[in-house]
Amino acid sequence: MAHFVVTVGAGTLRPTSETAVHFPHRWTDEGVGVEAAFTGGHLWVLAPAGCVLNDVYREAAGMGLEIDGVLVSATGGLDEDTWQSTGISYAVEIDSPEDPEVLDELVATVDSVAEIPKALRTGTTVRRV
Repeated sequence: MAHFVVTVGAGTLRPTSETAVHFPHRWTDEGVGVEAAFTGGHLWVLAPAGCVLNDVYREAAGMGLEIDGVLVSATGGLDEDTWQSTGISYAVEIDSPEDPEVLDELVATVDSVAEIPKALRTGTTVRRV
């Protein structure tokens, strides 16, 4: 089985290692740091992780919550014989002065509305044109 691990962070939890790649980010002044190899498998796992990070900031803003930093770690696997997904799992760490129960509600909301995880959960087709 091929296994892929990525992290994406922003704010106080933005990766600062020499291997991190940094991108501008709508929700933070410092941008986003990504730690991932540049392979198709890593990009496949990075997409939902990045979406979750963005949506934590978006949903927190809508709820009036203060967020200082977000780190999303994601792992995923592919069966090397069929290239069928064995699934993607992610964990969210939030640096915030808000009540932990409120942050748990925020993460539950994000899990239900994040577009890329929702799309992956329903499946898709990919066609060469």
